[in-house]
Formats: sequence, structure tokens, C-alpha cells
Amino acid sequence: MVIPGGSGFLGRTLAHWFAQRDWRVVILSRDPCAITNAEVVLWDGKTLGPWAEVIDDSEAVINLAGRSVNCRYHAKNRAAMMASRTESTRVIGEAIKQCENPPAVWLNSSTATIYRHRCDRAQTEEEGTYGAHQEAKDAYSLEVAHGWEAAFQESYQSLDQTRTRGLVLRTAMVFGQEPGGVYETLRKLAKCGLGGTLSHGRQFVSWLHEEDFCRSIEWLISQPDKKGIYNLTAPHPLPNREMMAALRKAVGVGFGLPAARWTLELGAFFLRTETELIVKSRRVEPARLLTEGFQFQFSDFANALVDLEQKLEGDAGSPRSAP
Repeated sequence: MVIPGGSGFLGRTLAHWFAQRDWRVVILSRDPCAITNAEVVLWDGKTLGPWAEVIDDSEAVINLAGRSVNCRYHAKNRAAMMASRTESTRVIGEAIKQCENPPAVWLNSSTATIYRHRCDRAQTEEEGTYGAHQEAKDAYSLEVAHGWEAAFQESYQSLDQTRTRGLVLRTAMVFGQEPGGVYETLRKLAKCGLGGTLSHGRQFVSWLHEEDFCRSIEWLISQPDKKGIYNLTAPHPLPNREMMAALRKAVGVGFGLPAARWTLELGAFFLRTETELIVKSRRVEPARLLTEGFQFQFSDFANALVDLEQKLEGDAGSPRSAP
């Protein structure tokens, strides 16, 4: 298995999962680093090089490459967010095209942010993605998401699709144990008494437990008829107000200061990030996974947090156990 851009939270989570199942995991990274359970091969994310050899004879490629969206959206960062996704996707397509024995499946990341900002009903893979919403301030995020998927579709169309399946993974926020994930950040805020409702609290949050993230990818790889777009998200998104209440309960904190929209804007400025990551309503459901037979282990958000807290307590000071 080759995971371009796999040195971050999601890549390390997948490396741990699949290594425990006797896969050889190779991560493509722009920077030299040591990752438990994986080999690291250097690449630049935009040009063909010796790294492309590891894709030949691989079983699966899972592309996670892309500059973090947790930043201020000024011109330099916007260009980096778009280029890091589109260039890496295109060069992976070029590498697969030149393989003598191409991978059986290419899974390319996308984002649940591609869907319309709405609170009234859930959206599935059958929905149109529509346009930006003034309240969500999501215009550039949507531009990146559409550009990312367009780069994949363009590259995939040039391949022998009888030899390599193509899947687009519109992934929600993944809650897990690895450092650098969203749960680590929210947990710290809650423990400091800052885990109150964010903005009006009616915006929906789509989420996914790390085990269901890994299990869904493993399931998609193992099913030779699966292709196209899949929402990787738990079946039950919930409003921010309920999410933050469940988070406070999970970490044993009875109170959390709420944050109005103007305070979020001020905080985002000083933290060098954007409020769109918090205020956009992402009410997304995994219709295809559910109708095609995938079984979620964690459909209830509160139960997912209880599981993570138990694992974090059990793993304190010791290596992570196999999922």
C-alpha cells in the first residue's frame, strides 16, 4: 500500500491499522521523517521521480496529499492549498499510467466540505454540491474541493480503468488518537473550560471514528466492484451544540465557555486559521456505504468519544495496541 502525503494524522492512523494486518505500508513524504509501521520514501508531490517505482506492483494507492486547510486563506496559502492537491493528484496519475503492474485501486481524498452549507437536511453522494454561502464563508474551500476532484477525474480518465479502480473519498472530520488530529485540539479546549457552543451552535458537524475510517477504506479496497464517490462519515451528524456537550461529558468537564461569532473571528485571526472550519454546517451522510452493506462500529458520537477516552487512558505511557 502506498500513501502519498501520509505523514500526517490520517496517514499515520492508516499505517498503524494496515501494518497490524500485515500490509507493507509505504508513505510518500516531502520531508524526511520516521513513521512507525511504515517505510518513508521522499517525493516532491509534483514531478515524477524514483518514488514512482513503489507504485508499480502495489495493491492500493491512497492519496492524502495536500497542504493543511488550518491556516489563514491569504494568497500564498490559497495557492499552496490548491497546488498541493491538484499537482500531487496529477503526478500520481502519471505514475500509475506508466506502471507495468498498476495498483488495483486508487483512492483519492476529497472533503465533505464540498457539500452545501445547510442545517435543514442531510446530503448524500446523490446531491449536487451547489455554491458558496455567505454565512459559511466557504467560497475558497469549495474551489479547492472542486479543483481537487476535477484533477482526479481528469487523471483517472487517462488510465486503463479495467486494471485500476478509482474512488473519491469525501471525508468528514476523523476523531482519533494520533497526535495532530481534531480530537486532540477539541479535547484540550474542553479541558481548559473552552468547550462551549461555537457560534449559534445549530451548524451540523459530520464526523467519523478512526476505526470506521480505516475499516471503510479496507472494505472499499476489498470490494472489487466499488468505484466512484463515497462519503466517509458516520451516519448521524449532529449540531455543534450537542457535539460540544458530548465532548465536555467525555472529558469530565461540566462547563464550557461559549464563543460568539465575533469572538471566533478574533480568535481565528490570532490563531492564523479561518472560522469557516467551525461555522460551516456540514450535514452529510454516507448513503452508499450504508446501502451497499458497510457496518459502522461507531454511529453514536458519545459512544465514539467514550471509546477514544478509554483508549487514551489505556495507552498513556505505552505503545498503541492493535485496533
